[in-house]
Amino acid sequence: MSPMRTAELSTEVAVDVRAVTKVFGAQTDQSVTALDQVSVSINQNEFFTLLGPSGCGKTTLLRLVAGFDHPTEGAILLDGDDISPLPPHQRPVNTVFQNYALFPHMTVAQNIAFGLEMQKRPKAEIDDTVSEMLTMVHMDQLKDRFISQISGGQQQRVALARALAPRPKVLLLDEPLSALDLKLRKEMQLELKRLQHETGITFIFVTHDQEEALTMSDRVAVMRDGSIHQVGSPVEIYNHPSNRFVADFIGESNFIEAQLISINEQMGKVCLPRGAELSATLPAQTVVAGPVTVMIRPEHATLTSRKDDAHLRGTVNNTVYFGTDTHYYLTLDSGEDFVVRQQNRRNDADQFRAGSLVDISISENATQVLAD
Repeated sequence: MSPMRTAELSTEVAVDVRAVTKVFGAQTDQSVTALDQVSVSINQNEFFTLLGPSGCGKTTLLRLVAGFDHPTEGAILLDGDDISPLPPHQRPVNTVFQNYALFPHMTVAQNIAFGLEMQKRPKAEIDDTVSEMLTMVHMDQLKDRFISQISGGQQQRVALARALAPRPKVLLLDEPLSALDLKLRKEMQLELKRLQHETGITFIFVTHDQEEALTMSDRVAVMRDGSIHQVGSPVEIYNHPSNRFVADFIGESNFIEAQLISINEQMGKVCLPRGAELSATLPAQTVVAGPVTVMIRPEHATLTSRKDDAHLRGTVNNTVYFGTDTHYYLTLDSGEDFVVRQQNRRNDADQFRAGSLVDISISENATQVLAD
């Protein structure tokens, strides 16, 4: 068996979802449309995440790619071939489930070997592959232990190794980190990205956790109500959300009603409630001068002592200390809620207490006009 290699990102499409609709109970009076004309292309060697709230359709889309269900309309192509009608065992796709689905009566090594044995691979190939997988997930010393004798994080590694052993073209991961504690979850985020990079296998990851999506993904598709609202890199999604839902779902955001007073290609100038003017990035959709909603991330605002040239003014209602930073929750003079996130320094004094009247300065080019 050839050794694993470090993979480069590809622009060739691995999975192509074309106008897929999935309706449950289509022949009844209580039909539910889980996916509505969804189209998305996922590249080879890509870590691609489907992100959205519960009920948005992300797991349904994953199940359609896996073959556990079939589209009502549309097609799903893998390397150019329509796999929509194929059963799961005929697709070069493996799935890591939320509960891992490991066999408790088998050892770590036996669990990893199981899929290869079902495919009737030669014993020498199975032994070589199992050894390679054990090394890859750092489980060499635990290969003879039973599943009940290893931790949750170690079980996660075994589930990944078992899924990767047959060398699928695509690995599907359905919220596999949700059962882990916070520290272990952060470790496994980095581990998953390492494994994907080393194997070169396309990963499609489903989560409702924005931090997981931003940490691991090459690209993210943000879903809601059975449709995709935006596809882009984590930086694009975070800094340039396509609409208010995406801005609100990815990270913490402040929304302010303002006036768009001028437009110059991709940039505009907005007037905030106190009369301060700021440059603002415009959305891809067409906008016209007049009332708009703008987004400002909490880390792009700074509290200051009262200054005449401040962009906003408000009253501190509450402060929350997080160690690395402090969040200040305010009410603006205009009546809108506003959050400021400031990084802490070791000897900082808490100068902005609840009830303080404060001014707020906004960083340059940190304001985004939203399409809706």
